[in-house]
Amino acid sequence: MRNALLVVDVQVDFVEGGSLGVAGGLQVAAMIARHVRHFRYEYDFVVASRDYHESAPEHISDHPDFVNTWPPHCVVGTPGAAFVPSIQNLIREKYIQTVVTKGRNAAAYSAFEALDPRGHDLLDVLKEQRIDHIDVCGIATDYCVRASALDARKNQFQVRVLVNLCAAVNEATGLQALDEMKSAGCQLQAATAP
Repeated sequence: MRNALLVVDVQVDFVEGGSLGVAGGLQVAAMIARHVRHFRYEYDFVVASRDYHESAPEHISDHPDFVNTWPPHCVVGTPGAAFVPSIQNLIREKYIQTVVTKGRNAAAYSAFEALDPRGHDLLDVLKEQRIDHIDVCGIATDYCVRASALDARKNQFQVRVLVNLCAAVNEATGLQALDEMKSAGCQLQAATAP
């Protein structure tokens, strides 16, 4: 069995102070960084996804409805598109082997819509690494974590959602997303790094 960790969208705009900040986002980022360092030998591959919008008029609006449209976020070239520093350090130090980018010109919730720097989609990247089990964590439980975990299951991966390494936009929709992921066959488990 080959294990991967997928770190979903832990970016400045999605934590406290960002344009779509999620409560608890910075704490989750710090816990993910600890988890990655503590369990570095448990994973054969670690990948981070990022939202990275250039022009997505059906997704980004100055008058968002917070259902289909959202305030400007993770726009290419803005500070909000950057990874949170604790995650950026993991990339710099090569704990995270690759970054996949999604949503350049459209809405993209699932990391499986993302491409690596070579232009290969996440599914191909994981197949290339011979991954069969994926741990998923990141922001937000009820949106991009949910979509990524469900797509991982659709693509026949064994999936474990590290629930304490995720932050939800809303508690109720976060719990609903966890139920949906569990129903799809995802294992829900707390990460245990000290």
